[in-house]
Amino acid sequence: MNTAIKITYAEYRTLPETGPRYQLIEGDLVMSPAPSFRHQDLVGTLFAALHGFVTARGLGKAIVSPVDVILNDENVPQPDIVFLPTSQKNLIAPEGIRGGPALCVEVLSPRTAELDLGVKRLLYAKHGVEEYWVVSPEARTVAVYRLQEDARAPLRILGLRDTLTTTLLPGWALPLEPLFAG
Repeated sequence: MNTAIKITYAEYRTLPETGPRYQLIEGDLVMSPAPSFRHQDLVGTLFAALHGFVTARGLGKAIVSPVDVILNDENVPQPDIVFLPTSQKNLIAPEGIRGGPALCVEVLSPRTAELDLGVKRLLYAKHGVEEYWVVSPEARTVAVYRLQEDARAPLRILGLRDTLTTTLLPGWALPLEPLFAG
């Protein structure tokens, strides 16, 4: 649901922390109902793998939503998962993350897929996000975008027989078959 009236980040911050989940996209308040069980299971499994690796090695912070990523006064998305290397610890603020983290991850839901694949992908690219993963529970794929190289097309699309890796976390690897098995 989008609002007819544009709002700013300052107005967005006055919304209650409990209740529906909102994101601020191009000044529009976008409400998202609770994600499905499958969506949250995928987010949880992927987050656990990232968080464990990052934390054990002191590589930065892996955060699971809801967390505001404050890109500017009109754009405050809440990616499902965010990774900030130690070099980006200055982006961490009491109210969320101020600026584009190194990695944003979205698990697609029927209600938000168009937003995740469209305007949010372009916003992440515009605001310096290096890598963007789009996890499709239906297709059982992960599209990996290197946004500063090409925001229009994924660098690669991984399927069940593939292993997800990233240059942001050398040595980290996640076979996708177990991820999608649940």
